Amino acid sequence: MTDSATQPATPHRSPATPHRSPDTAPSPDVPSGIEPDGYAVPTLRRRLLSMLYESLLLFGVLFLAGYLFSALTQQRSGLMHRHAMQAWLFLVLGAYFVWFWTHGGQTLAMKTWKIRLVDAQGQPVHTARAVARYALAWLWVLPAMALDWGLGLTGWGSVALLTGWVVLWALAMRVMPDHQFIHDRLAGTRLVSVLGK
Repeated sequence: MTDSATQPATPHRSPATPHRSPDTAPSPDVPSGIEPDGYAVPTLRRRLLSMLYESLLLFGVLFLAGYLFSALTQQRSGLMHRHAMQAWLFLVLGAYFVWFWTHGGQTLAMKTWKIRLVDAQGQPVHTARAVARYALAWLWVLPAMALDWGLGLTGWGSVALLTGWVVLWALAMRVMPDHQFIHDRLAGTRLVSVLGK
C-alpha cells in the first residue's frame, strides 16, 4: 500500500479549461481566463444591460457638455446653433468612448458588467481602431433614422422602425460565428467577458 502523501500531486483541470502549454501563456494585456483563440463572450443580456447603464451615465455627460456649449455660445433657444451643438455632442461622445476604450478597454458601465473591449487578437485597442468602432457603432441607429426620414414617418411609426432596427442589429450577433456585433467585426474589435476579475 502506498502512502498518498508521497505521490506527486496531479494538477486537476476542469474539462471546460483549455490546456495551455508554458510557451503559449497569455500576454499580460489579455484578461486572465481568456485565450487568444477562445474568448469568453458576454451574453447579449449583459451587453444590453451595460448599454442601458451607459446611457444613464451619458445623460449626465451630455447635459454638462450641452450646458457648456450653451454658455459659451450664448445660446438662447434649442434651434440656435443646433447643428453646431449636435456636432459638439457627437465629438464629446466620441472622446468619452475612445478615451475609455484605449485606457483599459472599459467604460464605467462596462466595468460594472465585467465586459472589456479588445482587438481581434485580444490586445488593447489603439486609438484608430477605437475611433473606427465609435463611428461604426452609429449603425445601430443611423440606417433606421435615414429610412424614417425617407419614408416621412412620425410618431409611433418612427418609434417602431427604430426599435425594430435596433432589435435586428442586436440579434444579428447570434448568427455571427464569434457572436460579436456587426460593428465590432467591421472594426476588428471584440467584446470579452471578464467575470471573476
